[in-house]
Amino acid sequence: MKNLVRELAPYLLTKLMSEGGEYGEIFYENVFSTVLNFENKKLQKGVEGFDEGVGIRLIKNGKTYYGFTNEITKSSLESIVSSLIKENGEGKIKVGIKQQTGYTKVLLDPEDYFPERKKEILLKADDIVRSHDKRIKQANITLKDSKREILIINTEGEIVEDTQIRVAFYVEAIAQENGYMYKGYESTGGLIGYELFESGEVDLIDYVSSKAAHRAVLGLNAKHPPAGSMPVVISSDAGGTMIHEAVGHGLEADLAEKGLSVYAGRIGEKVASELVTVIDDGTISGKMGSFNFDDEGVPAQKTVLIEKGHLKNFLYDRLTAMQTGKKSTGNGRRDTYRNVPIVRMRNTYIAPGKDNPHDFIKDIKKGLYVVKMGGGQVNTVNGDFMFEIVEGYMIENGEITYPVKGASLLGNGPKAMEDIEAVGYDLGWAIGTCGKSGQAAPVGDAQPTIRIKSLIVGGSA
Repeated sequence: MKNLVRELAPYLLTKLMSEGGEYGEIFYENVFSTVLNFENKKLQKGVEGFDEGVGIRLIKNGKTYYGFTNEITKSSLESIVSSLIKENGEGKIKVGIKQQTGYTKVLLDPEDYFPERKKEILLKADDIVRSHDKRIKQANITLKDSKREILIINTEGEIVEDTQIRVAFYVEAIAQENGYMYKGYESTGGLIGYELFESGEVDLIDYVSSKAAHRAVLGLNAKHPPAGSMPVVISSDAGGTMIHEAVGHGLEADLAEKGLSVYAGRIGEKVASELVTVIDDGTISGKMGSFNFDDEGVPAQKTVLIEKGHLKNFLYDRLTAMQTGKKSTGNGRRDTYRNVPIVRMRNTYIAPGKDNPHDFIKDIKKGLYVVKMGGGQVNTVNGDFMFEIVEGYMIENGEITYPVKGASLLGNGPKAMEDIEAVGYDLGWAIGTCGKSGQAAPVGDAQPTIRIKSLIVGGSA
C-alpha cells in the first residue's frame, strides 16, 4: 500500500492545493504491535496485529483541514481530498526535491523475536516479584513492542520515510499485610529491539522486577510524612517526571503562543536557577522519545529550551512555526494516522551539573528525599503542580530516616526551577506515555539529583 500512496501522491497533492493553501501533506502509517499482560500467574491478555492507514492534511489560511482512512485505494484517497476542498482543480506543488529515509537499527526485531521468549520474560518477572517477599500477593507484568513505518509526502517537495521500533516493559507489584496494601512500580524500554533484555551487564528483567517488589514491601511499613513546606531532594532515580510535566508542557509553542503557558512572552528572561539547563532531544540513541524524523517529516534534533536559567526556545511543529514565523524544531507528533500532528516533547531533561549528589542532604534538618515520582497534574497557565510520590524518605538532621507513604509534592514550576540550589552530576532516565489533546506519544524524561530549597509536602498534619 505504501507504494500506491507514493505513486498517487503528486496527483493527490495537486488536487488538494487547487484552491490554494500554505501546506499540504500525505501521511502513511503501518504499525505492527504486540501487547502481552501477565497477571494472577497467567497470561491475561495477548494482542498482536497490524494497523495501516493514511491521513491527508491541508493548511489554508492558518486553519487545518484533515481526513483519514484505513482503506487505501485511489477512490478513497480521492474522496478524502474532495472532502477537504470545495471544487476540483489543480494547484502548484513541489515534487521530489528532497528524499530522506531513516530506520531504527536493532539487533532483535520484534517481528522476529519468538513468542516463547516473550512469555519467558513475563514468567521470569513474575517469579522474581513473588519470590522477593511472602507479603507480595500480586504481580502485573506488561510487555509491549511496536514496529512503526511512516511515509510523509508534502507540497514542499519532501519525501520522508522512517521506521521506529520500540520495546517497553512494565512491572507492578502489590504487597499486603494486616489488611493494608501497597503498590510498587518500575519500567524500562526505548527505541530499541529485544536486545534490551539480552545485552548489557545488568539483567533488566531482574532489576525492574526487584525494584517494583522492593517498593511494594517498603510501603507496608512506611509512615505518613509531616505536611508543610520543606527542602526536597529529588534523586536521579526519579526520572524527569517533574521537568516533563511542570515545565516541559509549558514550553510547547502551541500553548505558549496562545498565552496558555506561564512562560508565554518570556523568551530571554530568567525563568530558573542559573544551575538549570533544560533540553528536549529527539536524537539520543535508544531513548523512548527518539526517532529519525517526526510525524511531519522534520529531522530529529536537539533543542535547548532553558540555558543556565534563561528561556531560549519553545518547541514547534510545522503549523505553529508557520503561524509565528519560526522553524519547526521537529516536535510534530501524532498518535496515529487518524490524528493531526501537534507539538509534543521527545526526550526532555535537566542537564547534569557539577555537584556531588551525596552531599545534598548533609545540612538539611527536616526535608524529603524522593526516589520515585508517581502521577501528577499541572496547570500550564500558572505553572502550579501536584505530584504523587511512589518512593520517598524523610530527611532528619542530615540523615535519611524512615520511608513515607501517601506523600505528594505541591508547588509552582517556575518557582521550583528558581529554587533549585544544587544539581548533581548524575542523570537518570525514565520512560512514559504522554497524553495531550486525546493523543498519546512515547517519551523519555530525565534529571540529575536536584535539591530544591522549598516545596510543599502533602502528608499528615
